[in-house]
Amino acid sequence: MSCVIFGAGKIARGFIGHLLYLSGIDFTFIEYNDTLADLINERGSYTVNILGNSDKNCVVKGVRALKFSEPEKITEAIAEAECVFTAVGGKNLGGITELLAKGIERKAVTGKDLNIITCENWKQPAQILQDAMDEMICQDAKLYLEEHVGITEAVIMRSAIESEEELLKKDPLIVNVQDFWELPVDASRLAGKLPDIQGLKLVEEFTGFLERKFYTYNAANGTVSYLGALLGYDKLADAAHDERILEVLEGVYRETAQALSKKHQFPLEEQLAFTRTSKRKLQDYKIVDFIERNARDPLRKLGREDRLVGSARLVQEYGIVPEHLATAIAAAVYYKNDSDPFARELERIRKEEGIDAVLVNVCGLDADGELGRLIKSKIELLKERGWINE
Repeated sequence: MSCVIFGAGKIARGFIGHLLYLSGIDFTFIEYNDTLADLINERGSYTVNILGNSDKNCVVKGVRALKFSEPEKITEAIAEAECVFTAVGGKNLGGITELLAKGIERKAVTGKDLNIITCENWKQPAQILQDAMDEMICQDAKLYLEEHVGITEAVIMRSAIESEEELLKKDPLIVNVQDFWELPVDASRLAGKLPDIQGLKLVEEFTGFLERKFYTYNAANGTVSYLGALLGYDKLADAAHDERILEVLEGVYRETAQALSKKHQFPLEEQLAFTRTSKRKLQDYKIVDFIERNARDPLRKLGREDRLVGSARLVQEYGIVPEHLATAIAAAVYYKNDSDPFARELERIRKEEGIDAVLVNVCGLDADGELGRLIKSKIELLKERGWINE
């Protein structure tokens, strides 16, 4: 019994690989970064620290990685696997499709079931892969793809945090993770049975589950990160206790909860309870997470479909005015970080081309539309409060 994990980052090592190891299942990382792959092969093990519960710390042993420059070995690994996980970041899914298609074609010869589970904070990642496989797979393997390959989604609820420099010197692969153990997976898209993996929970009624998480957890994270950056915070949990930020955050939760409840027919109280799990996570001092890590790449995170603008558009769609989400977007528009090239580019667009250019070219909005005007009014509000000084 074996599995393949595309990606060898913090979630891949600190959650998926961890659960597979605890389940006694062999697995292989497939990693784009040659240096990281070499390090994994050289060391053969890494440590998973459970934040706030050190008794559950674990050394994951017997690990190996394949590089993207080893396509034949990757093809064979997929052909021998019962399950493939992806943890590469949603924007990078396109980079694995050719390798995945070749592996599926090799697996088709065996006639055995194969399941691919996306573990991405992204909208419809399974559909992205499904569409790519439908186009790329060879004619001989099309029936196999249709009948024996399941491409489905998981929701990642465990946070994985960068380790301190001293710990990284001892073990450069070490990863600190939240004390959370459940991996919900959409059961409706599976082909056959999955291996017996600790923590994996099959969910029959999965519709909206991933979107619910994205527009609750990710929208809240963006709100706290960008407002926290404006107010000079370094750590996420500290910012999440600031009453000024909490006022906006609670408004964001109400706005997204109402929209998600209407769209997916969740009881509103159930969705509001879900928001409280997000808030507890943000305020958990045991999870030492930094604003900079969460706010980086604002060009992507201000995108039309992403956590803040996407949430605001969803809220508008269901007849709710995204007052508080617009405040969070206004803060994100003014995010500054000289060490982040994407933040530098955002600042350049804002200063040289103006706010309307950010709204149009980064956020994908009509600068004079309802949401565009609302965001600009919130920028003025934040300036009046002294949160924006420019």
